[in-house]
Amino acid sequence: MVFLWLKWVHVLSAVVLLGTGIGIAFFMFRANATKEIGIIRFALKNAVLADLIFTVPAIGLIPITGHFLMQMGPVSIKERWIHFSFTLFLVAGLCWVAAFYLQWRMRRLAEEAKKKETELPPVYRKYERFWFGLGVIAFPAVLGIFFLMVFKPSIG
Repeated sequence: MVFLWLKWVHVLSAVVLLGTGIGIAFFMFRANATKEIGIIRFALKNAVLADLIFTVPAIGLIPITGHFLMQMGPVSIKERWIHFSFTLFLVAGLCWVAAFYLQWRMRRLAEEAKKKETELPPVYRKYERFWFGLGVIAFPAVLGIFFLMVFKPSIG
């Protein structure tokens, strides 16, 4: 029974990670498209909050539950798909750390622009493009992890 609960938490954490990422990306694209500082600031404030509430715990729970599932279940750390999963998780995690930092910086820039009643500085758009690029890397990595978890392919 413990195995099934661990598996449930593991899968739920993966779903939360993917869902929060997609949700944040959607609302950030929509907010940035308005070019309205108040809307952008609101979206960034909530993106940072959502990452702290949902993404951080999921990132912590996934490797912990995965470790215990491997110890208790039929999956071995020696399986290559597990190694690919670890690599993709590391790639996605590094992208997330950088993207979270950019979101935090972008939020500060939006707060300053709102307070001073000025436009967003040019560096904001630079951060936005880099943030998007990180998502282009992280999203397929997370989808790849889901593929590997479900299909557990026999790799070379």
